Amino acid sequence: MQNNERTKASQKITLIGAVVDFLLAIFKVIAGVLGNSGALIADGIHSFSDLLSDGVVLYATKHANEEADEDHPYGHKRFETIATLGLAIILAIVGIGVIYNAIERLDNPNILSYSTLLFGVTALSILSKELLFWVTIKVAKTYKSNMLKANAWHHRSDALSSVVVLVGIFGSLNGYPYLDGVAAIIVGLMVMAIAWELGSNATKELVDTSIDIKEVEKLRKVIGMISGVNSVHSLRTRKIGHAISADVHVQVDPFLSVSEGHIITISVERVAKECLEDLHDVTVHIDPEDDETAAPCKHLPERAVALGILNKALFNNECDGEIERIQLHYLDGKIHVDFFLPLSCISPDTSRNEILKKLTKMVNALPAFGNIKVYFS
Repeated sequence: MQNNERTKASQKITLIGAVVDFLLAIFKVIAGVLGNSGALIADGIHSFSDLLSDGVVLYATKHANEEADEDHPYGHKRFETIATLGLAIILAIVGIGVIYNAIERLDNPNILSYSTLLFGVTALSILSKELLFWVTIKVAKTYKSNMLKANAWHHRSDALSSVVVLVGIFGSLNGYPYLDGVAAIIVGLMVMAIAWELGSNATKELVDTSIDIKEVEKLRKVIGMISGVNSVHSLRTRKIGHAISADVHVQVDPFLSVSEGHIITISVERVAKECLEDLHDVTVHIDPEDDETAAPCKHLPERAVALGILNKALFNNECDGEIERIQLHYLDGKIHVDFFLPLSCISPDTSRNEILKKLTKMVNALPAFGNIKVYFS
């Protein structure tokens, strides 16, 4: 439901912006041609490029909030990122074109005419684009959309570029005709600066750049305070559209049960999402020890093979009939073993210490195995 609302709100404000951009582009180009203003024509071309970027935003908002499917198991949020990168490329091309055209006009500056028309259209552009900025930024903040936020600042850059055009026109009408070309170059540079900012942020997201280090440390601290978590290591985060994804390794007591370890992972997920509001996906890996410093256990035989080795040794030592259950602990490069025996094993002829001694001697003779514990029930 919230995704549908987000999509509708994003599409509505983008359509409004597209209509305004279309009308402004026509007004600016016509007024620029009639008044011989290269700066205003450049600003009009900029507005036409905004239509293309509005189309990209509309496409992205439609698809970015779709639910995960078989082809996109992590969702479609990166449609926003791709759209933002595409928008940046479009703006960069437009900026280069505007600057090239303005440099040519500097050699042959035009005498401006229809000053009232030029001032009127430019003032209309400033007011309308500034209003669009405030309306769009409000929607972007409400639904936490970086793409809409980028589009809002795009509107603000348009308003600022129109201010530059206004200054250029004013200077040109007052005996400084080259100022119109200078204003057009400044507009082109502003467009390219916005393109760089949008493109660099989108690229960082596509290469899985971490979120702000302060937020990472905040997340690490709150996870470390959870009961049962001994330490936190290998905490990684990344942005996926407007959402944050994280995976974390937490160290717990190595002798916890699987079910208790599972409860700890649930607690970690809950606390992490409470800590970072935009955190949507958390992968928790439970470690019985710090696997970054402890001896590796990868070379050790897995459970089926390890049990085969133990059962053979138990049979050879004539104590296989006494064992009810065996529990293995892979720690610090060794397999530590818990044996569970019935109380009936203890008799006047066989004491608890004798059973422990016999099993310890047997396990010590086996490679890859470590300490043992014996439990009676």
